[in-house]
Amino acid sequence: MATETEVGELLHQRGWRTAFTAAERANAGAALVSTIERGYDDDIYEYTNGLYCRNWLHEAWLLLDEHIVQLWTPQIKVLDDRYKAATVDDGQALNRLHRLPGPDLWWWRRYPRILTGDLGRSLHSAGAVGADPDTA
Repeated sequence: MATETEVGELLHQRGWRTAFTAAERANAGAALVSTIERGYDDDIYEYTNGLYCRNWLHEAWLLLDEHIVQLWTPQIKVLDDRYKAATVDDGQALNRLHRLPGPDLWWWRRYPRILTGDLGRSLHSAGAVGADPDTA
């Protein structure tokens, strides 16, 4: 197992654009979840790009020292729970718009409950059902 810095560097060498830290990816995840809770109105590309912060955490958890994992797990669980509450479990509509990764990455099979903006229009056209932002 490795330190946060070592894991950030290793994942950067594996293709991540920079040597992130758990704090950076958790903060990015928190920002994404907050936006989704309000009604995500950007496009499919920005939404799927945002999901990669959770991918980084998933990959890092397999490599990090146990004490770092124990430190961050409660915060990540809170973010995951908020994300689940603000999204719909589906997988089909999003998959029609973006190729989804493996089934162990569950966050890719969810889309915002409140469908608005470009993402909402794209998901509606792909068969998604969600709340109207004016009534949510």
